[in-house]
Amino acid sequence: MNEIITRKILNRIKAAQRIMLFRHQRMDGDCVGASKGLKEIILATWPQKEVLLIDSQTSDFLSFLGPDDGEVADDMYRDALGIVVDTADRGRISNPKYALCHEIIKIDHHIEADPYGDINWVEPERSSACEMIADFYARYQHELILPVYGATYLYMGMVTDSGRFRFSGVTGETMRLAAMLLDTGVDTETLYAQLYLNSFESLKFRAAVYEQMRRTENGAAYIYVSKEMQNAFGLNFEAASNVISYLENIKGCLCWLAFIETDDPEKEGIRVRLRSRFMTVDKLANAHHGGGHANASGATVFSPEEMNALLREADQAVKEYKETYAGWM
Repeated sequence: MNEIITRKILNRIKAAQRIMLFRHQRMDGDCVGASKGLKEIILATWPQKEVLLIDSQTSDFLSFLGPDDGEVADDMYRDALGIVVDTADRGRISNPKYALCHEIIKIDHHIEADPYGDINWVEPERSSACEMIADFYARYQHELILPVYGATYLYMGMVTDSGRFRFSGVTGETMRLAAMLLDTGVDTETLYAQLYLNSFESLKFRAAVYEQMRRTENGAAYIYVSKEMQNAFGLNFEAASNVISYLENIKGCLCWLAFIETDDPEKEGIRVRLRSRFMTVDKLANAHHGGGHANASGATVFSPEEMNALLREADQAVKEYKETYAGWM
């Protein structure tokens, strides 16, 4: 089935003169890598095509990857093929003008929630959307060209969305595709430095997190990052959200949550990052205005009461898992 779908996608790309690429709100390494990587594949293979990636949102964390394209007139969308990557539902697409495109292709690795594309290529078992784009190239490499900077974008997205190849979605195929990308000459030393070097202030923030983190009775770790805390350490929302990774290695805590206060909690809510080991958290997220993967999801709560309810549900889920299964750590 996927061979039929991917061949359709290749044929649509071949036929299109203008292609518009889209990704999700609150961008991460995977959606940026998949969109930029696909763009470079298309342009290297068909230099005469017009490929535009327009997104008004920015990311300090990923600014080293370079800017996107500038705004264009709406008419430019209407005769374009639209390709949306790494976005489960249409409400999360960062550029709403995607709907102007005459045809939409969806390429995504999240659990299917909204088949909004005219063509939908969805593989929830994949570790990242970048892995899917790498697979797309591998399938048709006799027809496509992958420049080293395109491979770098894809490798970056695979690394960040898989937790440096540690998460459960990583398979032998993931590693084979990563090896294929590395063989193009990806400069991993520079890439890892861009991704993982920490500022002095961010390390002080990490220390504060370890002072303030808490855990529930049964083993759900959590932290609340207030606006006051964000301002004290000079953090933007994106940097504050990275706190979720600080909680992942606590023995006995199978689930961890980061509550990030927004500029307007009453209107925007309090963003929640949920992660887990062994057990799943996507259903917890679904119940609180969110969703995502089995072990990595996002949600939003709109009051202290809802935040406490989510913590109680997470604690109960951990309790039930520990009572049902052995071998957890």
